Amino acid sequence: MAFTNYSSLNRAQLTFEYLHTNSTTHEFLFGALAELVDNARDADATRIDIYAAPSFIERREDLRGGFMLCFLDDGAGMDPSDAASVIQFGKSAKRTPESTQIGQYGNGLKSGSMRIGKDFILFTKKEDTMTCLFLSRTFHEEEGIDEVIVPLPTWNARNREPVTDNVEKFAIETELIYKYSPFRNEEEVMTQFMKIPGDSGTLVIIFNLKLMDNGEPELDIISNPRDIQMAETSPEGTKPERRSFRAYAAVLYIDPRMRIFIHGHKVQTKRLSCCLYKPRMYKYTSSRFKTRAEQEVKKAEHVARIAEEKAREAESKARTLEVRLGGDLTRDSRVMLRQVQNTAITLRREADVKKRIKEAKQRALKEPKELNFVFGVNIEHRDLDGMFIYNCSRLIKMYEKVGPQLEGGMACGGVVGVVDVPYLVLEPTHNKQDFADAKEYRHLLRAMGEHLAQYWKDIAIAQRGIIKFWDEFGYLSANWNQPPSSELRYKRRRSMEIPTTIQCDLCLKWRTLPFQLNSVERDYPDTWVCSMNPDPEQDRCEASEQKQKLPLGALRKDPKTQEERQKQLTQKIRQQQEKLEALQKTTPIRSQADLKKLPLEVTTRPSSEATPGRKRSLGVSDEEETEEEAEKRKERSKRGKFAVKEEKKDLNELSDSSGEEDSADLKSAQKDKGLHVEVRVNREWYTGRVTAVEVGKNAVRWKVKFDYVPTDTTPRDRWVERGSEDVRLMKPPSPEYQSPDTRQEGREEVVAAVAPAGDLVAQQAVATAEPSTSDCVPIEPDTTAPSTNHETIDLLVQILRNCLRYFLPPSFPISKKELSAMNSDELISFPLKEYFKQYEVGLQNLCHSYQSRADSRAKASEESLRTSERKLRETEEKLQKLRTNIVALLQKVQEDIDINTDDELDAYIEDLITKGD
Repeated sequence: MAFTNYSSLNRAQLTFEYLHTNSTTHEFLFGALAELVDNARDADATRIDIYAAPSFIERREDLRGGFMLCFLDDGAGMDPSDAASVIQFGKSAKRTPESTQIGQYGNGLKSGSMRIGKDFILFTKKEDTMTCLFLSRTFHEEEGIDEVIVPLPTWNARNREPVTDNVEKFAIETELIYKYSPFRNEEEVMTQFMKIPGDSGTLVIIFNLKLMDNGEPELDIISNPRDIQMAETSPEGTKPERRSFRAYAAVLYIDPRMRIFIHGHKVQTKRLSCCLYKPRMYKYTSSRFKTRAEQEVKKAEHVARIAEEKAREAESKARTLEVRLGGDLTRDSRVMLRQVQNTAITLRREADVKKRIKEAKQRALKEPKELNFVFGVNIEHRDLDGMFIYNCSRLIKMYEKVGPQLEGGMACGGVVGVVDVPYLVLEPTHNKQDFADAKEYRHLLRAMGEHLAQYWKDIAIAQRGIIKFWDEFGYLSANWNQPPSSELRYKRRRSMEIPTTIQCDLCLKWRTLPFQLNSVERDYPDTWVCSMNPDPEQDRCEASEQKQKLPLGALRKDPKTQEERQKQLTQKIRQQQEKLEALQKTTPIRSQADLKKLPLEVTTRPSSEATPGRKRSLGVSDEEETEEEAEKRKERSKRGKFAVKEEKKDLNELSDSSGEEDSADLKSAQKDKGLHVEVRVNREWYTGRVTAVEVGKNAVRWKVKFDYVPTDTTPRDRWVERGSEDVRLMKPPSPEYQSPDTRQEGREEVVAAVAPAGDLVAQQAVATAEPSTSDCVPIEPDTTAPSTNHETIDLLVQILRNCLRYFLPPSFPISKKELSAMNSDELISFPLKEYFKQYEVGLQNLCHSYQSRADSRAKASEESLRTSERKLRETEEKLQKLRTNIVALLQKVQEDIDINTDDELDAYIEDLITKGD
């Protein structure tokens, strides 16, 4: 259909209020500043200057907040068409699956700048053009304009003449800039362009800053002239990166290449893995990270399908034209045919390329994803520990506690973990402060927790003594958060373990400096270059950058003890026995009379209309039904308003003893213990397990103990109501009772579909098909037709067949095919006793085989462990003997040498080798 046919339809409009709404995604203010730094990095800038104008000493009263915040980079810049794409929300040329650039959503500049202030103006140079972009909420408010209007004038970089086809439009754009921006004339605007070094680059100026309740700006540039700090944020109890933008920018990228200057002073960026004691890498491979890859596969399939349709249409058009022309060999006909055929060939090639891309992504979806975990001990600040998680080299989450760190003890205290997650593995949220898929992110944290525990074992700090270890580095206070001692010997000890790594200001390569006693507490200049390196092999920019050599660790799961294996086996057997008991208690349906005994109630009204006096139970015979009630129900059945319903009042009427029912409900509810669930607390979902169940008059409450909580303010456990919107089960329902379209939505829909305690038929029916009744979707009988009883019987027979097929023993004389063909009469004579006997025997044999296999593996592992320990002892004895001989040799050569520990000896030898002295 031609586009012109849509001209009369309504369009979505973007109001200027969206500029503020869009900015609220940045709860962390430094995250908004980082968006502008990311843009400079994506533009291949080698330097970005962040500064306040005027300086922190002066103050402009005509500006809200008193100053402007400027971001100046020497990147690729933008031409007029590039600048025009900036004001298109959600459009980004960086959005490709293989892209290593940080920006993906085309939203960072707008959301970040509008979070910092109400207005921003952008100056950019590229080739021979100078373009200015002005986005101002102040302009829209004062002019009363609802639509978003963005002036975008362009000048020639050589002669400063306007580049435009519409002089009137250019005049209006510049007039708005002179009126509402801090720059009142063309000369002041050109002065900003001249601040951009070279032929390309970008300058972003944000003004009319956001203020706090006391009228002061949120960003503090006065307290520290070298930094931009969060106003009114106490250093006590706050991580440095949450208070200081200099500290945050230092760790913003996992492999920094761009120099960052704040108020003219260089940020000493860090490669975290080079700042840790005893760093070690662990390779982790998993097939769990599929959400983002599946999205890319769907997108590729859609693109390939459209390309294939276009190619077929073009080929069909070419064949039709060839047949229509027939023997017409005129020049015009041949030219027309050749053009159509060339178009068909081109589209076919494009379709083939799209198909190959689709197939490649489908293959990549099945391949496991590999991540590199790096762990090390932060001996400079032991209270700053946790996981730093990057995405495409950009910091997303920091100080995330995992594994043993969640317990709050000294185990794994001071350990920092680093991982860089590709975009295809986990997708970040728009504000780049979290990940979009919470489930896969929790899986990543669990994996890091397991590897963190392994790292703690590998470095053997606990075996040497945790307190003794920290005492060696000057942590003499029992208060964990106290800084280390500032004595020279402790500073020297810490410096010996972590070599200084610094970046050259010219070639941007990282250099590791050899340890020198005079380098302790030394401040390096902002313009450090390779020629200042005391290492003769690395004292020039032409020398290649040395990669950090990290020892490779491996995750080893400890073999379980005999007692643990026995306990686990006993628990599995008990669970299987409970499932068998639940199956044996299922009420057999042999006739219509048995069906009427079931505690189901059929009503012809919705639940809001039904009255106690008009309810009718299936347990009541057809003869007792009045003719009036039958006519009314028949009339309402035509409107399709039959509903299956259960209430405690009717159950009490059908039951001889309400106490027996309450105990049955309580016993049924107690089976929920141990369920893995997710609970929403403060708009965040946390995983946990049901540890207690409380049955009330109207609802069942669960006590959930969380697996982990991110802060001390979040409780470790919580009471929630089963079936509420704030709780959902971890396990999805059985695929047999879901359509293919709904299987992906399992977890959210399971809890909402859990039947009340009184719906015994639905619960029993699902229990036969799935062992965990709380995880399945109950099936309600259809009462919208006159043959309600027969349809319900057929439904229950089908459920019974599914149940018997699901648990069918391998060597049972009746096959699944024969079982599927059985009718209700044949199922009545089904040998259930023999069925359950064979099932239990098979289950016991399976458990015994697991136990035997586990015992054999445990013996082999224990033997291997003993052999490894013996070899380790022999190696340590040889190493100790070698060290003793080396010390004796050094003392003969140099009598005044004083070496007391193995670490001092290793550092001395390494220093000798490095110097060649």
